[in-house]
Amino acid sequence: MTISFEAEEASREENNAALIAALGKRRPDELESSWELDVSNDVEHGRWVAELGDDAIAELTYRFVGGRVVLLSVWVDHAFRNHRVATELVARVLDEIRESGKKITVICPVVGEFIAHHPAYLDLLDEVHPGAGARPRHEAEGGRNDEQLSAFERDMA
Repeated sequence: MTISFEAEEASREENNAALIAALGKRRPDELESSWELDVSNDVEHGRWVAELGDDAIAELTYRFVGGRVVLLSVWVDHAFRNHRVATELVARVLDEIRESGKKITVICPVVGEFIAHHPAYLDLLDEVHPGAGARPRHEAEGGRNDEQLSAFERDMA
């Protein structure tokens, strides 16, 4: 089986764009999903998993590096998008990290966008290594200049 890095990257970008678009549709104080999710830390596989019943519907992957938590990527099953699943997952993970006293490095743009909408979590960023996803890209006017993201926003509406 050959791996298409371009296809994998496009899929990851599509997932990120859809999740970021969904984050912007909710009020900042709405952090819970439409369902009662169980969120557990699967340390063996380096991911927090959101489950609805017996089904894993979302995950946030991570690694520990130099005493901090590096947040890599968020995935949400297509059927459960636009129901604040990513929002609740990220909020619960960040709350758990805060309780542990660790700092974070953000690679995932979804987590970076979440923190931009919820600045109460800014104190978790490692000052030396905040990560590439810690500062979301925005136009000077405050809007998004990403054509791909705009297309997904239209599709999600």
